[in-house]
Amino acid sequence: MHRLLRLFAPGPDRPRLEDPREIDRLYRRCRLSVMLSITLGYGVAYTCRLGLSVVKKPLIDGGIFTANELGIIGSAIFYAYAFGKLVNGFLADHTNIRVFWPTGVLLSALINVAMGWSTLLWVSVVLWAFNGWFQGFGAPSGVVSMTQWFSNRERGRIYGLWSTAHSLGEGLTFVGLAGLVTYFGWRAGFIGPGLICILVAIVLYFTMRDRPQTLGLPPVADWKNDHGAAAPAGGGGSTWGLQLSVLKLPSIWILSLACAAMTVTRYGLNSWGMLYLQETKGYSDLQAGGLLALNPLAGLVGCAAYGFVSDKFFHARRPPVNLICGLLEILALAVIFTARHPLLLTAAFVIYGLSINGLITSLGGLFAVDIAPKKAAGAVMGFIGVFAYIGAALQERISGYLIQQGTTLVDGVRHYDFRGAIAFWVGSSVVSLILASSLWRARPTD
Repeated sequence: MHRLLRLFAPGPDRPRLEDPREIDRLYRRCRLSVMLSITLGYGVAYTCRLGLSVVKKPLIDGGIFTANELGIIGSAIFYAYAFGKLVNGFLADHTNIRVFWPTGVLLSALINVAMGWSTLLWVSVVLWAFNGWFQGFGAPSGVVSMTQWFSNRERGRIYGLWSTAHSLGEGLTFVGLAGLVTYFGWRAGFIGPGLICILVAIVLYFTMRDRPQTLGLPPVADWKNDHGAAAPAGGGGSTWGLQLSVLKLPSIWILSLACAAMTVTRYGLNSWGMLYLQETKGYSDLQAGGLLALNPLAGLVGCAAYGFVSDKFFHARRPPVNLICGLLEILALAVIFTARHPLLLTAAFVIYGLSINGLITSLGGLFAVDIAPKKAAGAVMGFIGVFAYIGAALQERISGYLIQQGTTLVDGVRHYDFRGAIAFWVGSSVVSLILASSLWRARPTD
């Protein structure tokens, strides 16, 4: 066990390089490699957590699982992800990310391959829960890498660009996996991304980097001459003490609840949107997948724009942009659940994608990283993640129950009533907006 743990330990600091040109060259090359790895790698790895969303209809139609059983399976990944993200967030601050994160991707990929052969409820629940735990390696690893390789003044823009990763993953899921499932059956929705992500894990091991000091580079704050005010020390200034200090910040608790409520709506549409569009609008698998793919495609712009706008026009203040995004999201939801015209639905999904992904960028991490000590970046991401994905898990269970209760069988044909689930999703967005707005006076700290 000791040898196993040593594999994840950060590397030792190398003697400091003296040549400024060599330092600049290494920093530029490694920063590009890290940014591409945490963005593209996380985006592709994300497909290993969304396969269940695409295969719900074939699993129900094939009599393999009911909507309520799928809610149980779906909630398992979120409960495990919530606590996995917390534990892994605290661990990520102490580990070599180059080893830590690819290990999580590899294990998640292998579990997806196994899910492609499971038709037993308890087996699927256990596998999908383990998948959630290992998926929880990703976000803390990305945030820790950003704080190690990018300075304070770059935070909003870099975080916004990195946040496009989940939009990329959702787009690949709703288009790519929908195609695989259409032509090869539901098993391909799990096995396909599993095989791809085995390769991704190998690539990440060679493209990720440990801390700059392990390459003989100075800390990024020294290199960029971007020193902020020192964060209040906790526990004698140790990393562990700073991590625990996060729990004493009331703004982090409020932000966590706002993120949880926002995540209910986000995963409500991600998990049940395919079924909703198929059953209430009459869309095919590919049509529904294509419409849902507008969300992450617009999200690529929404994430990047959020970081740029909040940095450039609001001097790194997130609350004003949170308010704008929250109001636009609720407006888009109202259109999605009432309109039937394809152009209106298309426009609504684009606006929803822009706004919800802006909120994911902020409430899901950027705002928290602003408020918390930078050396506790992984821990605060883990803490926010517990609330967010408990919300997602409760959503999956409650939504599955509400949809099951609204299902009737007439002449052998299932008819769905989504009204209860829709009220649950929209109401959660309203609660999130109110909580996030209460942090109007919150300011970034270093």
